Amino acid sequence: MKNICILGATGSIGLNTLDVASLHPDKFKIFSISANTNWKLMLKLCEAHNPTYAIMTEPASAEELSKRASSEITVLSGDKALKEVAEHEQTDYVMAAIVGSAGMASVLAAVNSGKRVMLANKESLVLAGSLLINAAKDSGAEIIPVDSEHSAIFQCLQGGVSGLNKIQLTASGGPFLNFSPSDLESVTPEQACKHPNWDMGRKISVDSATMMNKGLEVIEAHFLFSLNPSQIEVVIHPQSIIHSLACFDDGSVISQLGLADMRTAISYALSYPERQNSGVQTLDLTKQKPLEFFPPNLESYPCLRLAYEALREGKSLPGTLNAANEVAVDAFLKGKVDFLGIAKIIENTLAKAPAYELDSVSVIVENDRTSRQIAKSIVESGI
Repeated sequence: MKNICILGATGSIGLNTLDVASLHPDKFKIFSISANTNWKLMLKLCEAHNPTYAIMTEPASAEELSKRASSEITVLSGDKALKEVAEHEQTDYVMAAIVGSAGMASVLAAVNSGKRVMLANKESLVLAGSLLINAAKDSGAEIIPVDSEHSAIFQCLQGGVSGLNKIQLTASGGPFLNFSPSDLESVTPEQACKHPNWDMGRKISVDSATMMNKGLEVIEAHFLFSLNPSQIEVVIHPQSIIHSLACFDDGSVISQLGLADMRTAISYALSYPERQNSGVQTLDLTKQKPLEFFPPNLESYPCLRLAYEALREGKSLPGTLNAANEVAVDAFLKGKVDFLGIAKIIENTLAKAPAYELDSVSVIVENDRTSRQIAKSIVESGI
């Protein structure tokens, strides 16, 4: 029996993790769950799964949950509590599904404690990079990717990496695949949040629309699989059936296919190196539309270009990219900037931010703070 800590339990990844784990009550116990402010849904999850700990990062929400949750459940609040449950001696596996840089500290705590970290929070690697990978090597922690693309590559490489020359990360292209750059000038947050294949939160949906999500995945793949930027390609695949591909020197290409359902990647992270029922139907290619593949148009997706540039420059610039993106997306969702303004804010922030050597958590935190300040000032200046 493995004790599972789900950080970000009320999001799509968290809820799907609960669904998969509930299919195997003989293998998994929900030890702790966390959310930010949605105490009403957390109450339902507490009643359904009876965790030992429930954490709300917002104190007022924790107080509301504490009034109503079973007395058998310990309700905690704050970021410190997230780290405590992530590194708890009874925690075996940590699902890291908190969106954005807010999830980095708890991921580091889990890694430093030698846990199996099922990584759905790509921003942790974008910010902490080699610091996180080296910490895992020192502690013996397992980092198993949950993003469908990285899970696909992880699965494709189970036979070894001998002869691997590049990987291809597939991307749906988001809701604006067939839009020209001029068409993008007037798109709304509501349009940007309507992803054609995946049901996701607003921030990550906008990231998919700009393809910053894919840019962050390129950076994540660099650290996960020790690949140079030139060895990581992005291919538009609107049907989201092939989740990524590994290309070898002998001409072989190994890919992982499946229906667009995150439970497949979640289930594999939970059961690795074995496989188990995920609740997902088996793919039948005879019932699918023809599969299409296109190179990305970097004029329509400048955020993807900026991610490659930040990765090539290295140091703290991937973290700067992420911080500026979070500020820019928030401004877009609040109607302060237009859709094309997101990339402009990020590009200007990268040009103005200093580049630090990432040799400590304090440097990562300081770079994130400084980058956000620069990005916010750019938003306020009207770009």
